[in-house]
Amino acid sequence: MQKCKFGNSDLEVSAIGVGCVGLSFGYGSAVDKQESISHGTMGDAPKPISSNYRDYVAENGVSRFVFTFEAIGTQWEIETYKPLTRRLQQCILNRIQQFDATYSRFCPDSLVSQVAAASNGGCFDFPDDSLALFDLYERLHTATAGAVDPLVGRDLELLGYDQTYSLMPASDLVRAEAHDRGRATWSKDIIRDGTSLITRRPLAIDVGAAGKGYLVDIISEILGEAGFIQFVIDGSGDIRHSGESSIQVGLEHPFAPQMVIGVTNLKDRALCASAVSRRAWGDNLHHVLDARTGVPVRDVVATWVVADEAAIADGLATALFFTRAEHLAEVFRFSYVRMFADGRAEISQNFDGEIFS
Repeated sequence: MQKCKFGNSDLEVSAIGVGCVGLSFGYGSAVDKQESISHGTMGDAPKPISSNYRDYVAENGVSRFVFTFEAIGTQWEIETYKPLTRRLQQCILNRIQQFDATYSRFCPDSLVSQVAAASNGGCFDFPDDSLALFDLYERLHTATAGAVDPLVGRDLELLGYDQTYSLMPASDLVRAEAHDRGRATWSKDIIRDGTSLITRRPLAIDVGAAGKGYLVDIISEILGEAGFIQFVIDGSGDIRHSGESSIQVGLEHPFAPQMVIGVTNLKDRALCASAVSRRAWGDNLHHVLDARTGVPVRDVVATWVVADEAAIADGLATALFFTRAEHLAEVFRFSYVRMFADGRAEISQNFDGEIFS
């Protein structure tokens, strides 16, 4: 793993640690509108994914292979000890496009866009991978008393994170009318039968809380099935490591990307992060909403979670904005760091790492 140093200190962390604050799947590419256009997230259909493949020799003399590409509006990197075949590279890219075509609310032809456009609702059959994803969302929905809800998509649209990426909140009148009709919730507006969802009205599904982490897990399974046992997948902040030796990953400061607030040692587990600073626009608007109110959170500004699976780490990184860690620990196994708006940092006793004072 390539290393880098921070400032004039002797601290070295893996290069992927720089920027480990995650960009949540399903929210487009970036705050800058022109950049979002270049990434093809302005409601266009999925485009062919550009990629790059290279090898390098690490300081210990061991060859590493790095596969980089842009997908679902963000940068990805897969590092392995042995080369990926061209066929395996394409398999990964095809699987990501398939996932995007199902779950991206920025693609007008995606399955979730069809759900959102069904004026009278309907029955929608999702692929097999939705089973574990929807199961996780239901656990998160219950554990957070409804604060994490995949039907938060409509509130994101009303605040400007719509399919055209307008970044312009709807008028107070439009928002009031929408709220008068009742806020949609997963528990009362969705009838789920395995991988099938039954709806009675248009519903905006957004899997940003756990979707990118789940996609990291899917890629991890593809690599495992191909015989890879040592690798690092970095989905722009959602990281999964497999191997005998741990890596040290820096926890990026949410408001100073050139700084880290601490480090963690990662081995055979996943690390995911979330921050209010990465997708912020307008007056105190950002992408982390409490689904019960439709209002962006204020007290917590960043979270980092380590868990066995990236989907769980990703979902809990969102849940920690709303719910006490002790309560979530009754349902999930994880360690975490949480940073508050007043600058305080909270670290779990089982977190393998440290926070700098």
